[in-house]
Amino acid sequence: MNSQKIEPTKLPSNQFDHFYKGGYRIGKLRKGPGGPMRPEEWIGSTTTRFGEAETGLSRLPNGQLLKDAVEADPIAWLGEKHVAKFDSSIEILVKLLDPDQRLPVHYHPDQKFAAEKLHLNHGKTEAWIILEAPAEAKVGLGFNRQMTKAEVSDLVAAHDSAGLLESLVFFNVKPGDAVFVPAGVAHAIESGILVLELQEPTDLSILLEWDGFAVDGDKDGHLNLGFDSALDALRLSQLSKEENAQLLSQFDVDSKESHAIFQSIADPFFRADYLPGLGESVEAGFGIFLCLSGQGILEFDDGNRVETDRGDAVIIPHSAGGFSIRDCAGVLSRPPAA
Repeated sequence: MNSQKIEPTKLPSNQFDHFYKGGYRIGKLRKGPGGPMRPEEWIGSTTTRFGEAETGLSRLPNGQLLKDAVEADPIAWLGEKHVAKFDSSIEILVKLLDPDQRLPVHYHPDQKFAAEKLHLNHGKTEAWIILEAPAEAKVGLGFNRQMTKAEVSDLVAAHDSAGLLESLVFFNVKPGDAVFVPAGVAHAIESGILVLELQEPTDLSILLEWDGFAVDGDKDGHLNLGFDSALDALRLSQLSKEENAQLLSQFDVDSKESHAIFQSIADPFFRADYLPGLGESVEAGFGIFLCLSGQGILEFDDGNRVETDRGDAVIIPHSAGGFSIRDCAGVLSRPPAA
């Protein structure tokens, strides 16, 4: 079948229930349903929640699942180079996170573990772009000392949340910060932080605590592997000073030029650029643009135009071509370069 030209379009909201509280700020931004137990939106998602057949998948405005549309014409959506390297996988999952309670200490397996134990092509390396945060807000990333598997296993079995939190390195974040989170590294996010997250396209989370959350971690916290096996995916050593320097970055909402948000460590997994909306040109390629401020226009090289307002999420097929952006600023999320 010959590939065809596909127009960019604004995506409907895709919030659904989770085990932790939140979601009202997402609802306000994205004109969606809000909370109280919908603290995530999966934007332009071709990924399902772990163990489910459809929950998590995004629909286009005509009701068609994005996953089905991409698989029907991957070259139009993703481009020939992308398809040659990644087949019909869009290679990213973009989310909004809006927790009204602290996220539990947890971690995600890497690609090697996911392939060996779960027979999947992706792990779950991720990164957080901090959009809003209360004063002195903190995130935890990595252990503050060398741990052992037995020590972590004992903390999990004892439901020792205090001990787990005490074991993490916590640091302050503010709007404009970005944090790259390698697979295997234990982490947590405090309440009240609104995050735009990019990640590999899976839903693979292993919980180290779950008391106070609407989930049975003994049953559902270990990807059906059992904790003895799941803990083999956990990094037990501290992040080095050199590693931490690669994980943290900032983007400048006052910049008059577009710029990459993450350091190069993220490039094999995903890309994100801040676009100030001052007429800059963007090359053709699959992407998801989230407008964070202003009312403006994405104007494509073929004359097609998409009017955008704060909170709009525009999915951009490769076949739509290059575009310029005026009067609306936001983040363009893209898969790794082919």
